[in-house]
Amino acid sequence: MPSFFQRGRRLNDLQNPNRALAILLDVKPTLPSLFVPAPLLAAAALLLAGCHGSSPLSSSAAQAKADRAAVLESQREQLEQIPPPTKSRYMAVHTFESWQNPYLTVQPGMLELHITLADANPTDIGVGGLMRPIAARQQEVNIALDSLGEAVTAVPQTAWPYGRVIAVEEAHKTPASAEPAVRRAMETTIARLNDLGIVVYDINEGKIQ
Repeated sequence: MPSFFQRGRRLNDLQNPNRALAILLDVKPTLPSLFVPAPLLAAAALLLAGCHGSSPLSSSAAQAKADRAAVLESQREQLEQIPPPTKSRYMAVHTFESWQNPYLTVQPGMLELHITLADANPTDIGVGGLMRPIAARQQEVNIALDSLGEAVTAVPQTAWPYGRVIAVEEAHKTPASAEPAVRRAMETTIARLNDLGIVVYDINEGKIQ
């Protein structure tokens, strides 16, 4: 065993105080041996494997997201068959009574889609009269917000005389308690129409949304 003075010389030669103290006291650190039961090791291995894998719930959510994206892309492709909108035509319209393209009324919990079908008679004779009333070509359909894409793609191409543009309005006489829900539904409706590649026009404000 080295003498106290020999250990002191070794101490002076070292720059690390902790190592020097270990040499001085002849400390030899050891690690305790651990016994881990086999079942516990197996459980730990399964836990680690689960951390690196994907749960069924996350896989299902990812698949649902991919399905929605595919549906949206398909609907966009269908709507692209409709020409882009012509500003000089639709921005000259300032009332819903004169609007010929589809338009939406946003109500609490649903949307009302208004459609004016094209006149099968190409002449202007008697248009709007008793024999050819415009109201006879107008349809109103109540739809859920989630069905918006499916509904607008079902509108005939001939019912878009201004091109790919839809007018929107909030429901009239909405109760004050329902106004926040209608505003949120309006924001969602505009966002979804834009995702579909449809221009959204506010007739009352005379501007694009």
